[in-house]
Amino acid sequence: MIWLDGAEKRAGPSGQAADAGGYGVAAVWSVAVDSSDVSRWFGEYLDAFAACGRGEIDIGSLLGYYGVPLLLGTDDGFFALTSDDQVVAAVQQQVDGMRAAAYSRSEILGFEVTVLNSASALYRGTFSRQRSDGGEISRLTATYLVTDGATGRRISVLAVHSP
Repeated sequence: MIWLDGAEKRAGPSGQAADAGGYGVAAVWSVAVDSSDVSRWFGEYLDAFAACGRGEIDIGSLLGYYGVPLLLGTDDGFFALTSDDQVVAAVQQQVDGMRAAAYSRSEILGFEVTVLNSASALYRGTFSRQRSDGGEISRLTATYLVTDGATGRRISVLAVHSP
């Protein structure tokens, strides 16, 4: 593996190097991120998010898609959510609003995946949140940093674009 400082280090049997480029943290060996795989995984996340919005599954199940910590940027500010409870609370606010608006599904209006390196990619998408009659509740564009780490693939940063 080549690290940010240009040094080459070898991963041990656990798949972790002792020190990631002299920063005092272990790196996790992962399978290379690929744009079609990220798109497929993101589709699964959207299905789970929509099921939460309809009240079909528990919001806590989305922790399988969000990293902790999760960095969240919106017009309301920038937030570092450092616990499962904080992530669930932030998602709960979104889901409560969706349920109150009779949310049914999200339609992807457009997306782009940019692979950054073997462990991360950006997913930028524009989405239409809709009721069962097809009426639009809201439209948003967001960029997600999707990473592969010790706990698997996760959304590590969610940045909601201004309207």
